[in-house]
Amino acid sequence: MSDGPGLESLVDQTISVITNDGRNIVGILKGFDQATNIILDESHERVYSTKEGVQQLVLGLYIIRGDNIVVGELDEELDANLDLSKLRAHPLKPVIH
Repeated sequence: MSDGPGLESLVDQTISVITNDGRNIVGILKGFDQATNIILDESHERVYSTKEGVQQLVLGLYIIRGDNIVVGELDEELDANLDLSKLRAHPLKPVIH
């Protein structure tokens, strides 16, 4: 691994990734490169809706291009206590350049 923007401390931790197209992907950061391309393990996409709870689509091992993402830490204890079946939210809109 190389010098990504502060990602070294997040390796082997659960992170949340928001993509430019509005997807929210949660998984364990396994690696990254100088372009911030990332590898997630045990990942799933959270699909938000205003009508029903959050759907979690299993992705497994997943690679995401670094030019399309924002990476954030995830408080695993707080996340584990969320009842996603009762959570309602508008889906994120894609980034328009």
